[in-house]
Amino acid sequence: MDGSPDLPTGYPRAWEADIVLSDGSVALVRPILPSDTEGIHRFHAGQSAESVYLRFFAPLPRISDKDVRRFTHVDYHSRVALVVLVRDEIAGIGRFDQLDEGDHCAEVAFNVADAHRGRGIGSVLLEHLADIGSSVGVRRFVAEVLPQNRRMLGVFQDAGFEVSHEYDDGLIAVSFDIEPTDRSRAVRLAREHRAEGRSMRAVLEPASVAVVGVSRAVDAVGSVAVRHIVDSGYAGQLYAVGKAAAGTTVSGVEVVASLSQLQGAADLVVIAVPASGVLDVVREGGMAGSKAVLILSSDFADAGTDQGRALQSDVLAATRASGMRLLGPNSFGLINASADRTLNASLSPRMPPVGSFGMFAQSGALGIALLASAERRNLGISTFVSAGNRSDISGNDLMQYWLDDDATTAVGLYLESMGNPRKFTRIARKLASIKPVIVVKSGFSESRGTPGHAVRRTHERPEAFAAMLRQSGVIRVENTHQMFDVAQLVTNHPLPAGPRVAIVTNAPALGSLAADACVSWGLEIAGETVSARSLEAPATDAPHHFGAAVGAALDDPGVDSVVACFVPSLADADPAIAQAVAAEVAKRDKPCVATFLGMRGTQHGLPTYSMPEDAVRALAGATRYAQWKARDRGPRVSLAGVNRRTAHDVIESHLLAHPTGGELSHDQAQALLSAYGIQLWPLYPVASPAQAGDRARLIGGPVVVKAMAPGLRHEPGRRWVRTNLGSPQACATAFANLREALTERGLGQGESSQIAVQPAAPSGTAVTVSSSEDPLFGPVISFGVAGVPTELLADVAHRFPPLRTGDIEDMVRGIQSAPLLAGYRGAEPVDHDALHDLIARVSVLADDHPEVASMILNPVIAHAQGVAVLGANVHLARAQTRSDTNRRTLSR
Repeated sequence: MDGSPDLPTGYPRAWEADIVLSDGSVALVRPILPSDTEGIHRFHAGQSAESVYLRFFAPLPRISDKDVRRFTHVDYHSRVALVVLVRDEIAGIGRFDQLDEGDHCAEVAFNVADAHRGRGIGSVLLEHLADIGSSVGVRRFVAEVLPQNRRMLGVFQDAGFEVSHEYDDGLIAVSFDIEPTDRSRAVRLAREHRAEGRSMRAVLEPASVAVVGVSRAVDAVGSVAVRHIVDSGYAGQLYAVGKAAAGTTVSGVEVVASLSQLQGAADLVVIAVPASGVLDVVREGGMAGSKAVLILSSDFADAGTDQGRALQSDVLAATRASGMRLLGPNSFGLINASADRTLNASLSPRMPPVGSFGMFAQSGALGIALLASAERRNLGISTFVSAGNRSDISGNDLMQYWLDDDATTAVGLYLESMGNPRKFTRIARKLASIKPVIVVKSGFSESRGTPGHAVRRTHERPEAFAAMLRQSGVIRVENTHQMFDVAQLVTNHPLPAGPRVAIVTNAPALGSLAADACVSWGLEIAGETVSARSLEAPATDAPHHFGAAVGAALDDPGVDSVVACFVPSLADADPAIAQAVAAEVAKRDKPCVATFLGMRGTQHGLPTYSMPEDAVRALAGATRYAQWKARDRGPRVSLAGVNRRTAHDVIESHLLAHPTGGELSHDQAQALLSAYGIQLWPLYPVASPAQAGDRARLIGGPVVVKAMAPGLRHEPGRRWVRTNLGSPQACATAFANLREALTERGLGQGESSQIAVQPAAPSGTAVTVSSSEDPLFGPVISFGVAGVPTELLADVAHRFPPLRTGDIEDMVRGIQSAPLLAGYRGAEPVDHDALHDLIARVSVLADDHPEVASMILNPVIAHAQGVAVLGANVHLARAQTRSDTNRRTLSR
């Protein structure tokens, strides 16, 4: 679209989206353009008479020029139309037209080309139209459908909305609210998962592979790739392509000059030509009908030049325009080690041992080190993927694949950057609910960026990123060494049922190290002291005696896992010890980690570590993950009595008056919060001591007098607030003192000198609840006890909407100052239900309205009977496009 010279005024480029169809291919959804006229004529001409009749209720051999103009000329507000392009041809058209002004209702219709039915295009159009409709004020869609048009009726019904039908005069009138429901969200995410998982199968399980870039030189990258594929035992059809080597054979495969000479399209095209020739190969593969490309070539964005970045962008555009997925450029390749689909399309000369650990790495250079480390540890691999510059396929796509891959029981991801953290959170959370997800996140050094990755790095908010991983249930580790430590344990062993650990050792010094590590990592020693409860075996015992001691510890109902530490004597053989312990562990359903000095890796199926600290750290990660997995997170937060229309009007009204954004007035903030059921404590501006006294008299109880200048609200201390004022005279005096202080500060005139009177809140604990719209993470919800814990000690919990009830409970009880809310030193506990409800409402408001750049409720007094929101600062800004929306889209 960047090359279109005649985009109409107001063209909403943000609505453009590459999407994965149900068959795994890629298509483009974009707003309709006047230049689509000829494309619509071709689309209509290709439709059957039945399809034309079902759409227009009449035979219509050709659409008139007048009607086509009406279809293609829209205002992108009251009249919206989208097209789905498959290989640059229109495969589907969808539109809505708003009805009466103020009715918030629109008539919706769509049409899918006969040749593209069954690919989910109608569902995609409805999904995108509903999300766009919500953004422009539409609440409800209506449509008139012929009874025999079962396909369209099915699209409406299957989308998850609450659809009503009425039969009238030979037509079915369909209507439904387009506000997302739990069911419509579940349908959308399930379709996204199936489509993206299927697109990854074309990459990891191709029926045919073509390697382009083969030469007569045996050490050329293309020739090496062919050799590795052959040596791996790939059972599919393999092609070798290289103009200079045409007519020769490489590893027994005959070489042809170009992709066009193949008998059919290769599912996966592996490209190993110089960067300048990659674009031509991609286009050729697309024309042939290939499903995916793997680019081993470098010198794209990784080169750090404008030319390299532009070339990478062109390659991605060409790939998606052809309906293909792209791995790379600058990829190390991929490996599928599963017995029935073995494929080594990588630069690694050796296949790793077959196992159940799936790995994803962005760095191509890191790939060979990861595979070598896995082999040294005897850790079996199911799949390995190197994303290189990550221009298209990312860890999110691989997680979608691993969700359904029975050959993979645990996964590890080495991430250097993240383009869509919101999507990562929800997919990782789903995957972690069934399989351990281990994440190594590099990039906290601010000295340099990740070559080839044109996205913000998460080091800018490391505390938010860490909270996101905890919320997702992933096992966070610091480096690849620790990733493999954890993987050894979780791939083939049961998870710990709890934190209680028994230490079995023949060396008290090792036992002490293990015990100290357990305490450091939050595990519990199963007994009063290590020497009293750890089962020590003399160094002269035979291996079977030590194994029996481990078995006895595992049989103890008060033990959830065992750490076995053994120092061999000259007469003892390490392999025999490992074998004896492994045999005992195999008989029981509890995990055991072992330290046999000098040994590392998986020994006879037993995870073994060179030092106790490594073993315990891995065990602690698995234990925390098991606790997260076992915990009921509760339902997704849903609110009754929310008026999103009122909130939308408040926001739009302010942004119309202040296009660059700004802070809401107290009344505006009150209206916005009230629309979400958040009641802001009354606040009454006053202009004189007499008015202050009169207002206190009307309130009839203790009051507070505060300065309202924005610049003063964040100053520490209580200089600008006067509390516990029990009489009108005290209130008037406090007003006079504040005004004098403001005058000394140079704020004696104008609006900035505003002073207000407020009813005193019940006694309780002051907390702060806030949200901030982050360019990378979207809305971030934060909670902490106000004052020193938040401002000085940074004792703040962060979570990312959409929240579940368990997330909110974890926020409140997870801060170090949580005892202050639970009756610390005899104080009355606060109403946790009311506090949880307030956080829930803030999270939903922030998730619904990206224009809310920041919202700070402070102070909020949490007390035994509820919560009192005393102050609110709400700052609006024109919304940036979020990385994850209510419509399916691939990052562009």
